[in-house]
Amino acid sequence: MAGLTHFDDGGHAHMVDVSDKPVTDRLAVARGAVRMSAETLAMITEGRAKKGDVLAVARLAGIMGAKRTADLIPLCHPLPITKVALDLRPDPALPGVVVEATVKTAGQTGVEMEALTAVSVACLTIYDMVKAVEKSMQIEGIRLVLKEGGKSGRYEAQE
Repeated sequence: MAGLTHFDDGGHAHMVDVSDKPVTDRLAVARGAVRMSAETLAMITEGRAKKGDVLAVARLAGIMGAKRTADLIPLCHPLPITKVALDLRPDPALPGVVVEATVKTAGQTGVEMEALTAVSVACLTIYDMVKAVEKSMQIEGIRLVLKEGGKSGRYEAQE
């Protein structure tokens, strides 16, 4: 279990004690995508989805997901999030929607899980809003692309 901070010496799961860590500015960016047919993407971008503005609802859902991460992931700390921004970009080459979330805080632990949760919830919301016309959509590639702050410093994924 060496290196796995969510386990104690006995191998039992526990919430990591971050009380001795300094408060620093933290940032995380995550990205993922929903792959779909060109026809479904056109329906979304042209505003023809029966449930409404797919990208606006998914953006709000992603923000809400980031704020509720500690309620969903058992060992995550509740954090005072200072920023959540979601960029939902239709990509005809995919075809689909690329979702990117940026989350910030000033705290004793990072916001990677909040950014990943934001992307996941936004992608699931896109799926939910148009599944009536295409059940074969694929949610893919959800990953951390950037992390700054804290003891481990900067991480940037290789594209």
